[in-house]
Amino acid sequence: MNAITDIRIPAYYPTGQECALFETAYKNGLPLLLKGPTGCGKTRFVEHMAARLGRPLYTVACHDDLSASDLMGRYLLRGGETEWVDGPLTRAVREGAICYLDEVVEARKDVTVVLHPLTDNRRTLMIDRTGEELAAPASFMLVASYNPGYQNVLKRMKPSTRQRFLSITFNFPDPDTEIAVIAQESGLEAARIAPLVRLGGHIRALSGMDLEEGVSTRLLIYAATLIKDGMGIEKALEAAVIEPLTDDVDVQIALRDLIATIYG
Repeated sequence: MNAITDIRIPAYYPTGQECALFETAYKNGLPLLLKGPTGCGKTRFVEHMAARLGRPLYTVACHDDLSASDLMGRYLLRGGETEWVDGPLTRAVREGAICYLDEVVEARKDVTVVLHPLTDNRRTLMIDRTGEELAAPASFMLVASYNPGYQNVLKRMKPSTRQRFLSITFNFPDPDTEIAVIAQESGLEAARIAPLVRLGGHIRALSGMDLEEGVSTRLLIYAATLIKDGMGIEKALEAAVIEPLTDDVDVQIALRDLIATIYG
């Protein structure tokens, strides 16, 4: 299946049956968990599917300080009056939208307690502060993602939570697909992108050794965009690949040597 080029639907190149699985999960009210490295297309996939299904999308970038109240809502003082304001998860449930929790394992532990009733047969959201129990409509869908490569003892999704979701593992696309994606996003011709993609493959082979993680497709798009705009290859790769990946001087030197080999 080719990427949809309608400007209202973000372009996405499927690599398997992920689109069909997402649609089936949506139709059956099942939550979905996306696993994969940073910048491999998880967020774009959700944006693509939400637009394709014609549903509003609430995206939450999870972080260490994100609490259940941030998702559900809180009372705020407005004009001398105390007023309840829904959070993104509550709005998604009320509207029957798709709620996407990006890097969900980064959020505080109380978030899990809120999600459990939404990820089983109850499909409800309890708002203790207002006394409401919201039943999620059929059009509501909960999607979450995380990067298994960054998990540690303190930031690991419990099996009891993970087993509430259908799950898809994402990885970087094959070279031909990655070239097509970068060409579409950056406007740079495919022949000039091919060495970038080869570079990305070599750098990813180093991940877990000298690098915590390989270069993302997103960073390769940034590099291609700089090159398309007239920046020299060395400067573009320095700004879009080397500096974002590492602060280690020795690793930076090794990456520059790798670039010289590919572009030499």
